[in-house]
Formats: sequence, structure tokens, C-alpha cells
Amino acid sequence: MGAGNLRINEARLWDSLMEMAQIGTTPKGGVKRLALSAEDMAGRALFARWCEAAGCTVRVDAAGNMFARREGRDPSRPPVLMGSHLDSQPTGGRFDGALGVLAGLEVLRVLQEAGVETEAPIELVNWTDEEGARFGRAMIGSGIWAGQLDAAEAKALRDAGGMTFGAALDAAGARGDAPARPFPADSYFELHIEQGPILERAGRRIGIVTGAQAQLWLRATVIGRDSHAGTTPPSARRDALAGAARMVLAVQRIMREAGEDGRGTVGALTVLPGSPNVIPGEVRFTVEFRNPSEAVVAAQAGRFRAEAEAIAAEERLELAIEERFRIPAQPFDPACVALVRDAAARLGLSAMEIVSGAGHDAVHVAAVVPSAMIFVPCRDGLSHNEAESIEPGEAADGAAVLLEAVLARAGRVG
Repeated sequence: MGAGNLRINEARLWDSLMEMAQIGTTPKGGVKRLALSAEDMAGRALFARWCEAAGCTVRVDAAGNMFARREGRDPSRPPVLMGSHLDSQPTGGRFDGALGVLAGLEVLRVLQEAGVETEAPIELVNWTDEEGARFGRAMIGSGIWAGQLDAAEAKALRDAGGMTFGAALDAAGARGDAPARPFPADSYFELHIEQGPILERAGRRIGIVTGAQAQLWLRATVIGRDSHAGTTPPSARRDALAGAARMVLAVQRIMREAGEDGRGTVGALTVLPGSPNVIPGEVRFTVEFRNPSEAVVAAQAGRFRAEAEAIAAEERLELAIEERFRIPAQPFDPACVALVRDAAARLGLSAMEIVSGAGHDAVHVAAVVPSAMIFVPCRDGLSHNEAESIEPGEAADGAAVLLEAVLARAGRVG
């Protein structure tokens, strides 16, 4: 049976999103809840209270991932999972991640107040550190849980202040007793804002996500020589920033040559020693490439290495390029994708198939559990920005599709 007479409470879902957004709110109306910060922990505490009030039991695993469980008639059946994350970028929006978690909470609330029983249990997940903004590696919690990221490697990741991910888990009191590894699960559904303009431009309410792009993250270090800005002539300069600037432009050129599917970004750059009258002697920067094709990503990364090495030689610089991580293109489970498609049609919502340009926890989870994602549009396609915006009705539409899909897998008893 489907959702039937069950209805998402649009006002309640919106109020929950707005209340969560008050934790870590920024002057421009966004949020800053870096993973395992005081703000993130406050958001987690509120989430746990809301889940317990909705009749769920909450457990936490060794990676800090939170699981809110609503029992089914047959507790031995693998649970149906849904979820996303509550951590944010340093100048993040109110809906990235939080929509998927709080829409899942609204699903649980609707079932609880209607007294609906399901055959299988349902679990809502808040994954730890999806954003990667603090420790330089995205989707840490889901990566550990799904076996896509070595737990010891993750534990050793450091933030800008030198604190490791493992130490931050302990300092925040976020490390739980449950093992951070896959357990039998029926399926996983994740609702998210698109973070791009495709749905809005097409005038569609729902994105049926068929998979996610391949992505590769690199870190480049360019070494020149610190020297006086006023006394060093061009022939004697080994300017690390000048060389790095050429490399950054190479990333942009490589991206654009791939057309509208091209993605190439330098998102972080550090210049040392950082003095106005000293020629920079060292520059560190990140590079990421994304594309639906793993072969294209590999070719782009190889081309960047070759061009960067040639630039370094011309500028008499030393260059080191380290691969931080790569994620293969991840198709989602056809049966779960079909449930999203069917739910949108049943609800009369305009929809289209779409490949995710962003990384999401579902990408890791899909390696071990049949998974699918649901997208809703965001204004101007803007995300990772304090001005990120969606409409209450769009949030409710996505939650309604989530409710239908989860019930189809969990089996409504009556």
C-alpha cells in the first residue's frame, strides 16, 4: 500500500527547518555548523530530542553517525534507511543536508501521529561530516560506515588547527558505541536540494536521481623561493604564486573544454609567507574534477598534472601533486529509482531524470545498500551559499515523494 491518506505537514516541516537554521545562523541568513563543532553538536542534540519525541530510539556509531529507529511489525527485517547530514559549509545555506534529515523526521512524525505500522523498521540517519569543510575529506561518516573510507585514515585527518577527526569525535562527545560498519538494510533514500539550476530551468518539481558523477580531489604544493619584492628582478624570481595562477587557469580551461558536463574547481588556496612585500615562496591549493564519465575525469587529472609540471619547469618551481581521494561514478538502484519515479507520478508532480553533480552520502551508501535520491529545485541553482533558498511547498513535495518511496519498501500494514 502507498501513503494513501497520509499527508506531509508542510508548515511543521518548514518550522523545523527554520528552527534548525537558528543553530549556527550567520549574519546573512545562512548557517555555519562545521562538523563536530559546538553548533553541529547542538543541532545533533535537537535532532535526537525530536526523534525520541516521534517514538524513535536513537543510537550513535563509532564515526558519530546517528540512527533514529522506528520499529516495524517484523523487527528482524532489514530496515529501510533515509537521511542526509546536518553539518554545513563555513558560509552554508539552511537546506543543504538539513532538508533530507528533517524531511525524514517529518515522515516519522506523520507515521507516528497516524498510528501507521510498517512491516520493516525505518531508520533515519544523520551522517557525520558530509561537507568535508573542516577535515578536507567529504562524506567521512558515510564513507567509514560503507567501508569506502578506512577508519584509521579518517581518524588521522586534521583540521586547520591540527585537531584530528578522531580527537574531534572524542572532544565533542560524538563517538558512539555501535560499530561504524554496514548492517543489513533493505534500501536507502536521500532527499536533497539539487544544488544546481537544471530543475528550476526545466520547471520541474522533482528530480529523479539516477546516479552521481565521478569525482577526483587533488592537492598541489608549489615551491619557489621567498625573496624581497622590491629588490628581486624578474630574472631572479621564483614566484610560487605566479606559477600557481597559471595552473589554476589550466584547471578552468580543461573544465571548459569538456562542455556543459565539465566541472573543475580550485576551491582553496594558501599563499606563504603571505606578506605584501615578499615574493611568495610556497602555494598550496586544491583541485577537483567531476564528470559523469570516470574516463573523462581520469583524462582531465592526467592532463592537469602534465600541464602543471610543464608550468613548474618554465617558472623554475618545485611541484608536488597528491591525490586526496577519488569517487567512481555511482549508478543508483533501478528498483529504488523506479519507486521515486512512481511516487512523483502518483502525486502529480512534474519530474525529470537527472545525474547528481554533487557528492552525497548516498554515493557511499549505494556501494552496499540499494539506494536512490530525490532532488527538489533551489532558487537560481545556488548552494554552498548563505543565500541558498527553496520554497516551503518544494520542501513538502520532496518529503511527500520520500514518504511514498519509503512506505513502498517498508510495507504499510494498514
